[in-house]
Amino acid sequence: MPTLEVTNFNIVCATLGGFITLFGLVSYLLKERYYLSEALISLIAGIVFSPHAANFIRPLDYALGSQQNLDAMTLYFTRLVLGVQLVLAGVQLPSKYLQHEWKSLALLLGPGMTGMWICSSLLVWAMVPDLSFLHSLAIGACVTPTDPVLSNSIVKGKFADKNIPKDLQKIIIAESGANDGLGYPFLFLALYLIKYVGSGGAGQPGGARLAMAYWFGETWGYTIILSVLYGATVGYIAKELLHWAEEKRFVDRESFLVFAITLALFITGTCGMIGSDDVLACFITGNAFTHDDWFRLKTKDDSLQPTIDMLLNLSIFIWFGAVCPWASFAHNDVIPIYRLIFLGILILLFRRLPVVFALHWKIWQIEEKQQALFVGFFGPIGVSAVFYLYVSLQFLGAITVDGVVREDAARLEDQFTVVIWFLAVCSIVVHGLSVPLGKLGYKLPRTFSSAMGSRSVSEDPEEPEAPFHIRGRISHEVNAHMQRDRNEQRARDGPPREVFRIGRRTIPSDGNTTPQALRYNENRTTSDIELTISTKKGSESAAEDITPSSGSKHSSSKDVQKEDFVNEES
Repeated sequence: MPTLEVTNFNIVCATLGGFITLFGLVSYLLKERYYLSEALISLIAGIVFSPHAANFIRPLDYALGSQQNLDAMTLYFTRLVLGVQLVLAGVQLPSKYLQHEWKSLALLLGPGMTGMWICSSLLVWAMVPDLSFLHSLAIGACVTPTDPVLSNSIVKGKFADKNIPKDLQKIIIAESGANDGLGYPFLFLALYLIKYVGSGGAGQPGGARLAMAYWFGETWGYTIILSVLYGATVGYIAKELLHWAEEKRFVDRESFLVFAITLALFITGTCGMIGSDDVLACFITGNAFTHDDWFRLKTKDDSLQPTIDMLLNLSIFIWFGAVCPWASFAHNDVIPIYRLIFLGILILLFRRLPVVFALHWKIWQIEEKQQALFVGFFGPIGVSAVFYLYVSLQFLGAITVDGVVREDAARLEDQFTVVIWFLAVCSIVVHGLSVPLGKLGYKLPRTFSSAMGSRSVSEDPEEPEAPFHIRGRISHEVNAHMQRDRNEQRARDGPPREVFRIGRRTIPSDGNTTPQALRYNENRTTSDIELTISTKKGSESAAEDITPSSGSKHSSSKDVQKEDFVNEES
């Protein structure tokens, strides 16, 4: 007798498959017409399917009721998504991009990240009660990197193609890819000091000297430098092997297209086993793999990689919606909800914007103030912040005294969880709605003006006349150039020529001429064809190719030409 098997596996497959199927039916409408971020839509779906609502997705059941297992699952899921995203981000960049644009990237990754870290830490320190500055440095480090997953919603698609210059898109991709892995030094500087200096170094002897030794040796040497060397080596070897296999015709098209995805899985797994920075290694691997642009150009028009990328993005944000501690935002002993909301607003406004605005004079891709405001505001907090959150929780759980987590570390775990999750959710919502709200704010005045008859309808009602970041300057310069070109053309051509219309033909008159081209206006009927004669001064008579019915010889004078054509038409 048939029985229902309502198991977790069946429910997850049905829920995830049903949502992605329904989302696919209206995906173009939502993303390309309404400019809604798929991250925001997936986050809302995760809330709906979570134990807080429909209870279709039950993360704690999958973790066998253990919060520690659930944290580990979330950490591994974020590692997987970031690994794939960053290899693809490296592949998207042109040949030798990091080598050519190292000055701009050095400013964004050096002074830029340091400034964002300090600004974020100061804001967290000011808004969270009973939080030491050292602890705020650790929290600020988690939200310093810009998220490559959410950045894709800004640098890809119809809005980006029409409003963001290509050079600006590339520098955003490169920065979001590189600074994810470079968040380790900022985070572990604070964590090592907390471990060996905080609470007098209880249970962890060694002091500040040991903390700095670990920071320079393990974080910079083993985690950062080793990951860069490993990623570059693997990327180069993979490129050469794929070149060889393709030349020998050993690799089929499907395996060729999926090569970058499998490379991301390999780097994530091997770096995880040796304990290095798999996030940074994946980005470097993607750049080294397309060092000669061969693979990027071969797969430029292919949709397999973006499809896998989309599936991972939808899945991770549904998971975030299900595992996010929503109730703890309002009920916690860390920070009141009104302070938390105010902190989210301050972080979005002042974490990145002042730093980018101060540095944009030295970064040629960010030419205008409008561009600096755009890049400064769109520095989303998302998957990378959650990744660093669970890396920190794993580290803090190892700070023990007599087998029990030290008091300051346990307190910091709660502060980490509430603050970082809330800031990530704020960024997903605000950056996911910024573009549609901006478009709405642009269209409403035009709609009202059009309804009142104060202006004519533009040629493209969906988009502004020029990219928003340099619209005024472009229109001014274009108009000036067009006017100058028209004046120069008039000076070359001299005064306008006389035009005679006789019957169905238009004859320009300009002295002694030679016909060079006959152009028929196809928009007119056969009975009303216009004959245009392109002429050149100083040549022979124009009449020898057009014989009048009277058979008389043509004179070079204008009057004789007029009479002959009158005779011909009559």
